[in-house]
Amino acid sequence: MTYTRRTVLASLGLAGLGAAVPRLVGEVALASRPPFTAGSSACPFRLAVINDEITQDFEKACQIVAGEFGLGWIELRSMWNQNVTELDAKQIEEANKILGEHKLRVTDIASPLFKTDWPGAPRSSQSEKRDQFDAGFDATEQDKLLEHCISLCKSFNCDRIRCFDYWRLDDPKPYRATINAKLQRAAERCAKDNIALLLENEMSCNTATGEEAAAVLKAIPNKNFMLNWDPGNAAAVGSTPYPTGYDLLPKDRIGHCHCKDVIKKLDHKYDWAPVGGGIVDWVGQLQALQRDGFRYGLSLETHWHGAGTPEASTRVSMEGLKKALAKAGLSC
Repeated sequence: MTYTRRTVLASLGLAGLGAAVPRLVGEVALASRPPFTAGSSACPFRLAVINDEITQDFEKACQIVAGEFGLGWIELRSMWNQNVTELDAKQIEEANKILGEHKLRVTDIASPLFKTDWPGAPRSSQSEKRDQFDAGFDATEQDKLLEHCISLCKSFNCDRIRCFDYWRLDDPKPYRATINAKLQRAAERCAKDNIALLLENEMSCNTATGEEAAAVLKAIPNKNFMLNWDPGNAAAVGSTPYPTGYDLLPKDRIGHCHCKDVIKKLDHKYDWAPVGGGIVDWVGQLQALQRDGFRYGLSLETHWHGAGTPEASTRVSMEGLKKALAKAGLSC
């Protein structure tokens, strides 16, 4: 299948928001922190929200995540109208202070790493200055950006970096091997600091579905190179994320999961929906993740704005996610 950023995002209608023992994972020991405990029941996942899906006011976002949602984890993407990768030392210090006050831990750095054009290939139809969440790094800056993301992991005491695999090409086959080599070198660099590199399946990039993600994971065997599984993104391009796409994935290579939903419209296009209000089988997916030993970040990425504002919409979608968790028999 061939997907283009314009066709997919036009159909979606929203372009802007699209145990306490270190555990050995292949060549690199990745810190495995205990799950957040709420009340008397432990959630098997690190239930979180991407902070800027609520508001750019970082303190308010943390207040809602910790105080209203009762969570102990948060995913960092942008705040104060700046991408997390562009925060200065003073802002990083302030962000850490806020996190500490609200007893929140960071699941990962949701960076824009490798969300750019692949050098030497025809310019991608997806190559647009959007969906980078206040960040703009060209191909020549990616190695420097990777080093900075590793530094951010240390600053925020987390062990994973989200990345992509370049704007989607009309025919990625001639470039797939070299793109994989670039990702593998990045994973090797991350391994030196005990960090996992998480490739997100993103419809505007060269890995959009579970099927495509399985192929990339097979080609890059490094155990710290993992998948940021996004069933909503896969569903948006017509794939069936669960069970079809998920069944193909090596379960020990899923290192993070984004939660959002989509609806299928009469014109065969899609729109975002609150979790549980769309076509993704979230109850089945959550049960499968728990069954298969997934214990990492399960992070709400609202995208849907049907409640009027990002903050209100996130409340609705979080309610949907918690209902899906309950239906799946999970206490979160």
